[in-house]
Amino acid sequence: MINPCAPLLPAEIIERAKKLNVPLLLDGVKAAKLPIQNDGCMCAAINPVDRGMFVVGTAMTVETSNGDNFPIHVASYSVKEDGYVMVIDGKGYDGRAYFGDLIMGACQAAGFAGMVIDGYTRDKDGNIELGFPVYSRGSMPRGPIKKEEGNINTVIECGGVKVAPGDLVVGDSDGVCVIPREYIETVLAEAEKKLAYEDKRTETIAAYRKAKAEGGELPQLAPQWVLDMLNQ
Repeated sequence: MINPCAPLLPAEIIERAKKLNVPLLLDGVKAAKLPIQNDGCMCAAINPVDRGMFVVGTAMTVETSNGDNFPIHVASYSVKEDGYVMVIDGKGYDGRAYFGDLIMGACQAAGFAGMVIDGYTRDKDGNIELGFPVYSRGSMPRGPIKKEEGNINTVIECGGVKVAPGDLVVGDSDGVCVIPREYIETVLAEAEKKLAYEDKRTETIAAYRKAKAEGGELPQLAPQWVLDMLNQ
């Protein structure tokens, strides 16, 4: 089944998400107590091909299996706007790589922000040279097959998380999270609160380090919530 892409998320949403990171967004899900599978956190096996990769975008979904990359090819050449992240349910198949740097380069040229696959990729050096964010279970040099149409822009599961076309996808050095479209505003608001808290904690830690180095009076280092729990 091949469906059209969901509308891109508003630019304002994307810009707000770019100021955050995956841990902050997951903390936002937790704080909001939302009914999201695994809090939207993909399994620990799905990691960036290279440290420092960062991607934010709107989900375009692909479902395939057994190392078949024909659906990925079809999806690669079907977008008309920049900003989608291709999220692929490859069923965790480890017998073949689903794609390498040629498809990555084509997707980059077509305007994709990045790719995430529950499966394996190859051409790691080429991927790094492209500077294109790709998240996978790891490297596998054996090449893909081309056989079935698969599904494009249907609801899938990738890395233990349900992904619908149009969801928010964010990946960084820690991993990947997916926020359902209907919860994005709530999660961003909570994540931004957590970011403000962390900024204050960073200032406190820096002040403590400075006071200690200068032999001055040490400020309280423990956060208030720790003190409150100790006094219960």
